[in-house]
Amino acid sequence: MTLTILSAVSVLGALALVTSFGARVIERRHPARGALVDVPGGKLHVLDLKPPRDRQSAAPLVVLHGASGNLQEMHLALGLLAQHRRVIFLDRPGHGWSDRPGGAADASPMRQAELVQAALARLGVGRAIVAGYSWSGALALAYALRFPQSVAGLALLAPVTHPWPGGIAWYYRAANLPGLGALFARTLVLPVGSLVASALAKGVFRPQAMPRDYLGRAAIHLLFRPATFRANARDVGELRRHLFEQSRRYPEIAAPTVIITGDCDLTVSPDIHARPTAAALPNARLIVLEGVGHAVHHAAAERIALEIEALAAADGGRRSLAS
Repeated sequence: MTLTILSAVSVLGALALVTSFGARVIERRHPARGALVDVPGGKLHVLDLKPPRDRQSAAPLVVLHGASGNLQEMHLALGLLAQHRRVIFLDRPGHGWSDRPGGAADASPMRQAELVQAALARLGVGRAIVAGYSWSGALALAYALRFPQSVAGLALLAPVTHPWPGGIAWYYRAANLPGLGALFARTLVLPVGSLVASALAKGVFRPQAMPRDYLGRAAIHLLFRPATFRANARDVGELRRHLFEQSRRYPEIAAPTVIITGDCDLTVSPDIHARPTAAALPNARLIVLEGVGHAVHHAAAERIALEIEALAAADGGRRSLAS
């Protein structure tokens, strides 16, 4: 019995050392690409791509990543949008290189919206088009509810917007366990996650093919650092609870909105999320792309760019009428 316990402790200790060393290697391979912007209690990592000189007056675009992601993943897919306007990519609180100043409280989309707004204010951004992918569909909608005057338009990409039946993946539940969750994140997540990351990512892209060297170019392994993995797990684990209340308020959102989803999305059901949101928002337009899976931002980047331009034009028309 004693030998078994000692063996288990030894194995866990070795895994903790592997995780600590591996996390440092991952951080060296994927350093921060932008600036660290002050927000209450910490900093958010922001990649601020300035517009061409002839597009200085265009509404800026704020791009928010989904669960298990970071700003580099979104930039890989939508960096082309910076050809037309100022584009600001953010690491959500606790993800990528951003702090998690509120700890567990920062799992709330509304709380994350407040931190995003604080960072944008530091950057001098007033009204902006806000694009949210997957988990950040909820964040973009929370931002529109909390700061309606700051939203020139919404682009919701394969968004999570409503409570869903069923639960969450076992590894999210494990990471959220009191006490044991921290042990799980500090020992097993990085070595096991590194082995299965490619297969899981391919499932998100299916039926499209995963881009070449996607995991490296999108800095996906940043997720497997213990604090980041637990922040991500808490975001996913608590989202359903927050959406029960938030989804009731969607008819309040007046901003022009485009919702883009794929009819082959097996990760976030369009019938549970995109379609009810399009019905609830007074100025929403739904685009369902045939044969496209969950990674709609990679599969349809050029279509998204066109829809962003349409949102900007609609906002320009609204402002002209108001002046």
